[in-house]
This record gives sequence, structure tokens and C-alpha cells, in this order.
Amino acid sequence: MQLVVGRIGRAHGIRGEVTVEVRTDEPELRLGPGAVLATDPASAGPLTIESGRVHSGQLLLRFAGVGDRTAAEALRNILLIAEVDPEETPEDPEEFYDHQLMDLEVVTVDGTVVGRISEISHLPSQDLFIVERPDGSEVMIPFVSEIVTEIDLDEQRAVIDPPRGLIDADEAEVASAREAEHEAATEAAHGAAHEAGQTPEAEPGQDAGHGSEQDSGRGSERGDA
Repeated sequence: MQLVVGRIGRAHGIRGEVTVEVRTDEPELRLGPGAVLATDPASAGPLTIESGRVHSGQLLLRFAGVGDRTAAEALRNILLIAEVDPEETPEDPEEFYDHQLMDLEVVTVDGTVVGRISEISHLPSQDLFIVERPDGSEVMIPFVSEIVTEIDLDEQRAVIDPPRGLIDADEAEVASAREAEHEAATEAAHGAAHEAGQTPEAEPGQDAGHGSEQDSGRGSERGDA
């Protein structure tokens, strides 16, 4: 089975090195010196890795026969493909190969069916599940533990606990509208109280003593998923 393990980026220096966007959890194994990789487009390969190093957090590779910047730049955006035994699994039980995740049924923690994984997008910051819904539309699910709570390969199922608005945009719009209405009402109340020369009552959970020692230096804490 063939798996994409990297994408060649820009040339680095003048001696044929290139930056590589890593798309494997095992770069030492897949992208080590001596590895022979197929390519997409196929006409650019196969490529044999001659050497590799990490520079400023970026993987740099040099391929056999690529000795200068011009030749390195010609490889830009080429995908690197490794041949993998379909029965092989990552050493870490919390890691998965793309082919293991493709076509898994995606359900919420309460059992609601969302759809099936049709594609996995590897972004610099995180991986995304592209999930095709029963109506043919697509939704993107960040592959992070706070949202994807379980991968059950035996049941061919991925369980998610999505924040409001991730699956249904309407929920996000309703929540945003309610927040806007609440803010407008609060501003109106404050304005009316100011005109009347009164101090409005604090909302539940809000300190009314602005500038007091009680709230000095206190900030709000928000946990993003």
C-alpha cells in the first residue's frame, strides 16, 4: 500500500537541499537516509534520500542526483510516497495511518451519525477529517483529542464530541445572534442607568466594583477546544 509521507517545499541553500512538509508520524523510518520513495507525479521519481537534518524546526532533505538549487527548486510541491505493508500499524497505539481512518463512520458521543471520513487533510497546525454527510455535504473535524474522543477500528467508528457550531453552522449562528442580543440589551441598560445617574446592577458572575481591589489584576480564562 502506498502512503503519502511528505511534500517537498522550497529549496534551501545552494547544494540541493529542500524543505519537506512531513506527513508521517514516523519520519525517522519513512524519511531516513537510504529510503527510496515514489512520487506524485510519478515522472519525478523515484527519489532516494541521501541525507537529512533538522534546521530551525524544519526537516531538510537532500536527494541523490540533486546537487544544486535549480534542481532542488524543480522538485517543489512533489509528494513523497512510501510503500507500506497494509497490515503494519504504528508503534504508538494512539497513532493511525491514513488508510486505517478512511471511511470510518463518524458519530457523536450520543450516537448521532455525522457521516464517513472521505479524506484526511494534513495541515501544519493539525490534521483534519473531511467527513461526507448523508446529504452529500462535507464537514471538517479537527483530529484532536478534545474533539475526537475515540477511534474504534474494530467497529470502524470514530466518536466525536464537537463544540457547538462545528457540525451545524445554524447552531453557531443562533448562538452568535443570542450573544449579540444580550450585549445590545446590556449596553442599553447601562446607557439608561447612566442617563438616570444610577449605577446598573452587576450581572450574575460579574464584579460590579470596577477598579476595586477585589477585581484588580483579574482576567478571564477561556479554554479553547
